[in-house]
Amino acid sequence: MKKRYIFVLVLLVVIVVGVVGVRSFIRKSEVALNQLLVLSIENPDLSKIADGIYEGSYEAFPVKVVVTVEVADHRIVTVELKEHRNGQGKDAESLLPHIVATQSVELDAVAGATYSSKVILKAVEQALLLGR
Repeated sequence: MKKRYIFVLVLLVVIVVGVVGVRSFIRKSEVALNQLLVLSIENPDLSKIADGIYEGSYEAFPVKVVVTVEVADHRIVTVELKEHRNGQGKDAESLLPHIVATQSVELDAVAGATYSSKVILKAVEQALLLGR
């Protein structure tokens, strides 16, 4: 009887700790993702960016992006994704050729991949800011 009581007690403690941990994780994710909705992304002045390859990153839990951006003759030549930790935001990677085509990071987010879109655009912005 005593072993059963201890087992039930331990099981209850594990369940409570698990529920608290999951709630904390969800709350942290919601706060970070809601901040992305109001995140401003601005175009750095390409005329002030020297030729080179620049790395930029941005993270808003649970999304993290690392990019390299090549600039030549004050134009974005390539944008390469080095890392993209995402949930359902893989479709946001379709922004990369649009950044090169438009020479801009002021683009609309990909529907269904809003958070990853914002983090990708912010990482590219950060890379370009290093080139100034």
